[in-house]
Amino acid sequence: MAKEGAQRAEETEQMIDKEGGREAAEGGAGGSLRAGDAKEMRAVVLSAFGGLNKLRVSKKAMPEPQEGELKIRVKACGLNFIDLMVRQGNIDNPPKTPLVPGFECSGIVEALGDSVKGFEIGDRVMAFVNYNAWAEVVCTPVEFVYKIPDDMNFSEAAAFPMNFVTAYMMLFEVANLREGMSVLVHSAGGGVGQAVAQLCSTIPNVTVFGTASSFKHEAIKNSVTHLFDRNADYVQEVKRISADGVDIVLDCLCGENTGKGLSLLKPLGTYILYGSSNMVTGETKSFFSFAKSWWQVEKVNPIKLYEENKVIAGFSLLNLLFKQNRSGLIKGVMDKLLNLYNSKKIKPVVDSLWALEEVKEAMQRIHDRGNIGKLILDVEKAPTPLMANDSTETSEAGEEEEDHEGDNENKERMPFIQ
Repeated sequence: MAKEGAQRAEETEQMIDKEGGREAAEGGAGGSLRAGDAKEMRAVVLSAFGGLNKLRVSKKAMPEPQEGELKIRVKACGLNFIDLMVRQGNIDNPPKTPLVPGFECSGIVEALGDSVKGFEIGDRVMAFVNYNAWAEVVCTPVEFVYKIPDDMNFSEAAAFPMNFVTAYMMLFEVANLREGMSVLVHSAGGGVGQAVAQLCSTIPNVTVFGTASSFKHEAIKNSVTHLFDRNADYVQEVKRISADGVDIVLDCLCGENTGKGLSLLKPLGTYILYGSSNMVTGETKSFFSFAKSWWQVEKVNPIKLYEENKVIAGFSLLNLLFKQNRSGLIKGVMDKLLNLYNSKKIKPVVDSLWALEEVKEAMQRIHDRGNIGKLILDVEKAPTPLMANDSTETSEAGEEEEDHEGDNENKERMPFIQ
């Protein structure tokens, strides 16, 4: 452990030297490391809401930690479906553009803001960030930062927070998963879907029904009990195996799947909506596609819920963290999850690594539902030349041809859901 600590400290010193920050390390005010005002970093910038050509890598001023914050030299960033929705402007009250997307990352602590306790320079950490994660350096409040286990690499760490906290909260905090229960999860091959499957395996005799694209079935068949094609009539398939239905439905699709999920619930069963990927049909936001998908959502009758003894719920991790101030609750969940990881009961599934300059291609892979597990932006990865040419600050090809539908501030936006 001492040897590992020394190696990490040396790595951090080398990074500080490389970025010209040694002077700040020696003379920061108030016990904090303060960098020079001229320091810059690479970051993915969303210039306006819309298609993929609204993303490019640019130079930005490097942030410095305020009181209660940590400065993290980013190694890897998580890419989630919510990031695609942010790009299109399909969320409620988004910040103004230009902005740096991204809500989770992993890296090394490079500086401490005033009053920060429990962390040291050189610590390997993963963190939630309220935007700005897709950059070489981020600053975030200490309550959103967690130390990485010794045998977890940076890519796994960037794949861990959003997926596993979301899965754990839904299963155990909202739906009260217990021995012998059954769970239906959509997009079983995605990051959250795989986290759900792993967490279900920690409870005896839990049956997991999953839907996924057929090309993913071979890769994930051992992670779920019963696997169905996402385009098949999964309602009849589930009822053929379990006539009474299931105890828990985890729905990240919305649209017509809301009614289907409710119809599959056993008495005292819980349906949880945690996403709405069916609302995203094209590269840019389409009001008509949104309205069509929303119209397919079955209207919920409270009297029917009462008569059938069913529970309907929603879950948004980002709202819980950044709008409802439940970071203490999330920390307790993270402690439990890290214990499960250290016990080798769960492990993040990483689909692929992409350079910052390859963010468009990575985001397209999520849009096409091509990933098995989590897509990661590797900050230190060199891009392939063909991909890099289209994502740099100097490339704005096709900007004028872009559909500006996503930029219309007056159109109805869907709720912020993760």
